[in-house]
Amino acid sequence: MPESPHPAPTLRRRPRILRMAVATAAATALAATAGAYATQWGPFEPDQPAVHPDAVAQAKAFLADWASGRADSAAARTTSPAQAQTTLRNFTTGLDITEPDLTAGAASAAKDGTVTLAFSAKMPVIGLGTWSYDSQIPVRRQEDGAWKIAWDMSLVHPHLSSTEKFRLQREDTGASSVTDRTGKPLAPDTSPSLKPLLAQIAQRAGAGPRGAIERVNRASGQVTATEARFGKEGAAAGQHIRSTLDSRWQAAADQALAAKAGGKDAALVALRIDNGEILAAANSPAAGFNRALSGTYAPGSTWKIVTTTGLLLDGAVKPDDIVDCPKYLTVGKQFHNVETSEFPGATFTKNFTESCNTGFISLRGKLGDGELGEVAGKYFGIGQKWNVGLPTFDGSVPAPGDQTEKAASMIGQGRVLGNPLTMASVAATAASGTFHQPTITPDTEDKTTTTALPAEVVTQLRKLMRAAVTDGTARGLAGLPGNVGAKTGTAEVSESAPNNGWVVATRGNVAVAVVVEGGITGGSSAVPVVHHLLEALPQDGA
Repeated sequence: MPESPHPAPTLRRRPRILRMAVATAAATALAATAGAYATQWGPFEPDQPAVHPDAVAQAKAFLADWASGRADSAAARTTSPAQAQTTLRNFTTGLDITEPDLTAGAASAAKDGTVTLAFSAKMPVIGLGTWSYDSQIPVRRQEDGAWKIAWDMSLVHPHLSSTEKFRLQREDTGASSVTDRTGKPLAPDTSPSLKPLLAQIAQRAGAGPRGAIERVNRASGQVTATEARFGKEGAAAGQHIRSTLDSRWQAAADQALAAKAGGKDAALVALRIDNGEILAAANSPAAGFNRALSGTYAPGSTWKIVTTTGLLLDGAVKPDDIVDCPKYLTVGKQFHNVETSEFPGATFTKNFTESCNTGFISLRGKLGDGELGEVAGKYFGIGQKWNVGLPTFDGSVPAPGDQTEKAASMIGQGRVLGNPLTMASVAATAASGTFHQPTITPDTEDKTTTTALPAEVVTQLRKLMRAAVTDGTARGLAGLPGNVGAKTGTAEVSESAPNNGWVVATRGNVAVAVVVEGGITGGSSAVPVVHHLLEALPQDGA
């Protein structure tokens, strides 16, 4: 499945032509003087040195190695590999940091040829929060022509040096328990994803742990500064905080990821269709980044639920209309179907159930250029600010910049972004016709404004999602009891990385969404996860 800002031109002043009736020698002297003025004393800045792409690539590769825990590989890219490896391995010792998130910023070049890449670092501290800071990496060309990071401890953190390091100081605020929706205490040992989740819930409720990253003198151990603080001052201890989570669904969600995600990074969200309450939010791995609620992924063909809604609202297509599904379709670039399948003379229903990219893209002219975003926001709440009770990414559907982007957005690629939370909500809205803001703590204020879908559109969406299970790419869920509806997705990440696998499903009063990074297809990677989950629970356990 395909996935698919220019600076304003600098205005140059046209030099005035000086007409002088003077001798050639005088003109030459004047020109020389003018040249000296322009190059040495004038207001004109010389051209900035060019940023060499190889230097930037080396700095980005260093960041990638560091973030992935490959200290030896990262150190080998520096001018002092032994020192760099020791520092990178020891930097987070005792700080309880999981997977760092290192994001490259802008690059610049100095007159001596040094290229500097700015970057931002987000260091998740277990049970407390994220330590964020900015730094930069200098890269210099060596005598052999290769680019190397000019090693200095301060590039890891601006305040890290031979005399100062960091330590984590935790403050005991007493135990505060988070309960599930029935009042039953949630125990982290029953679900790996619960530990970071419960810490976040307690912290948002003002009852979480407190702590700080302190800068200390290496020799004396004396605190010289506080780099970051976590938790709220005066946080109450011993509170019982109620969540919307269901202990059965949460445990089953973690078990499903462990059993069927094949060891890949993955995430799952299950929520109630009638009110948006989150029953389970699971991540694999459990520690670190919360992919389920805050991930930013192309949703792939699960997004065709939204595209189909727009087409049905406009009366642009009916389920039995013929919409040809060729292997390829070119709109600025060549789009194709998974495994280059084709269905000549297919109905729109067939396009939906077999997830035909080319058929959906061929209908792009039936929607306005910004209409997908309007439909997503008006009916599904996508792109509005949700008040879930924890930090979340609530989806984004920018207006396409050209027809290629519009074609990609029809199939959940391009600049369309979501995550298991947003896509579980999309499935729930399609099943009920009404958007309910997802929540993980009760009594959260809903500031979204949405419109209910027409009953006839809801009926058609339900039938299409059911057909995807009985006769389409989600047929792996067909053996489950109950009226299961679903939509699979295969989302392209890049030309070199394997596709992500997706599925959304509904049964009874529950909607589920799963993404498996590098899962290739939704049918082969995400569907088994949902099957394992729904098989382990009652038909309607919400």
